[in-house]
Amino acid sequence: MLSLTNPHEAYRRSAFDARIQGGDSAALVQLCLEQAIAGLGSALFAQDRGDASLRSKALTRTLTAITALEMGVDRNAPLAQALLQVYGAARKAVLDSVTEFEPELLRSVRQDFLDIEAALRGID
Repeated sequence: MLSLTNPHEAYRRSAFDARIQGGDSAALVQLCLEQAIAGLGSALFAQDRGDASLRSKALTRTLTAITALEMGVDRNAPLAQALLQVYGAARKAVLDSVTEFEPELLRSVRQDFLDIEAALRGID
């Protein structure tokens, strides 16, 4: 199976799987944030290069990460509604960019995720 994929992708996937299996909830949130940030960065890069296939894969990766983040929100936590609003707006921006790519909006969403990631690192 792995021989049919890009070696870089196979390595990334195995590292990703290892982090999921060995991580606690905070580590999984960190991983999802990293995936969303990387996916948005890849989508912006792909758009600049005119690579529609890579852009589509990157947006899908981003949506998967956002979905995981939304599913992991403790609805009873004090910041739950704020996080769900941020994630919902991010999801809408990514989905809208499938048909009409908006690089500035996606850069803003990416920065929001970078800010959340930095705040979480500050808690550790």
